[in-house]
Amino acid sequence: MRTNLLVLALVVAGAASIHAAEPLPNVVLIYADDLGYGDLGAYGATRFQTPHIDSLAVQGLRLTNAHAAAATCTPSRYALMTGEYAWRRKGTGVLPGDARLIIEPGRTTLASVMKRAGYRTGVVGKWHLGLGGERLDWNAEIRPGPFEIGFDESFLVPATGDRVPCVYVENGRVVGLDAKDPIEVSYANPVGSDPTGKGHPELLKMHPSAGHDQTIVNGISRIGWMSGGRSARWVDEDMADVLTGKATAFIERHRDERFFLYYATHDIHVPRVPHPRFAGKSGLGPRGDVILQLDWATGRILETLDHLKLADRTLVIFTSDNGPVVDDGYRDEAVEKLGGHRPAGPLRGGKYSAFDGGTRVPMLVRWPGRVKPGVSDALVGQVDFLASFAALTGQALGLQDGPDSLDSMAALLGESRTGRDQLVEQAGALSLITGPWKLIEPHPGRKVDPETNTELGNDPQPQLYDLTVDLGEKQNVATDHAEVVRDLTARLDRIRQEGRSRR
Repeated sequence: MRTNLLVLALVVAGAASIHAAEPLPNVVLIYADDLGYGDLGAYGATRFQTPHIDSLAVQGLRLTNAHAAAATCTPSRYALMTGEYAWRRKGTGVLPGDARLIIEPGRTTLASVMKRAGYRTGVVGKWHLGLGGERLDWNAEIRPGPFEIGFDESFLVPATGDRVPCVYVENGRVVGLDAKDPIEVSYANPVGSDPTGKGHPELLKMHPSAGHDQTIVNGISRIGWMSGGRSARWVDEDMADVLTGKATAFIERHRDERFFLYYATHDIHVPRVPHPRFAGKSGLGPRGDVILQLDWATGRILETLDHLKLADRTLVIFTSDNGPVVDDGYRDEAVEKLGGHRPAGPLRGGKYSAFDGGTRVPMLVRWPGRVKPGVSDALVGQVDFLASFAALTGQALGLQDGPDSLDSMAALLGESRTGRDQLVEQAGALSLITGPWKLIEPHPGRKVDPETNTELGNDPQPQLYDLTVDLGEKQNVATDHAEVVRDLTARLDRIRQEGRSRR
């Protein structure tokens, strides 16, 4: 106990000395869902405008070689929060809506690092890291959850918009729940008597294209079965307003404190049900409309910082949890109205893919007076946020903390154009990026997902791409550079076997 208290005192003292030299910024991390590398004007989109998000690129740093840790949401969020590649841990795949918390309470996380540095910590939006322990009761206090891993306040979409339960959870309690109408959730067997999309398609306002045909909530059938909680169920059209309102309220409440806000938007994940203000405005169907809605939500965050005169002392990071997907389970005209828009830009693949379209994502960083406007091709990963913010706040990580997280703050702030020397990406196959090279390890299985029409990047032979001349990963040069394949395969094996990549 004495040792722990001494370490904590040294951490606080170190952070205090940094405060004296240069005040630490507030931090707002805006984490979009399924937003592709080519889905923003700042990254080349021309079919619609995203002026609020693009303003971050004008006023700050646009990173062109930034990566989520995985091509799907739960493992990306796990890695972001823990600084550990999710493929190292069982049970970190895409979770059902009734999954238990997959981050051990008390573990060092991005949130706990910020909390130790004196920040008021809050999370608003999509969680998808599980909630509760062995017995999850939606009708009682739900513990453990965000509080046990470092967040002071939380307002959550428990999993995803297309999974039950379709309710918000605020600080461990379902919002608006009537005790006389208790919630029951199952992913194994039907519960209650609510109609399903499979049984009553005539009740749907949006029809599934694959799966998504179980309990109907708000005219949309979901994954999983749910009964009860009718007074607590969300309205999809209002979700962006509700979540953005909670995020701006957090900023307003803590304007006189140092705060860390993790705002994980639902947009642009399915079901894509924009508010009437945005419906039909993009010309690309609901997928384009919710990109406009995402831009609006980002604008509201930035306007709140401006109004409260906090912009100059707030570090804003905008990024996405993985690459884009067009048809992801609902018939919402995303495919038909895509036109010439390229959600992944020049990249190959998308969500679920080992190609870079799955993990190379937009990342914009603004900190007025500290981050010079510009563009950087430094290799950075979201898995590094934990170590980077620990360094920014003067904290030393323990040996077991963030085993794959490196201090990349200089690259995030535009002070270094080199970033990491190597990075592992996760889809079905693992990939290793270092220098100009990207190795995708051999992996059996389908090359194209029949439900989403995404190229998965699977191949029984190793794939090697020179990203400096082949960003679209069209030319596999593995046979021409056998020695590079051997070297990168050995490196990837060492990273896998050693259980950590941070020294």
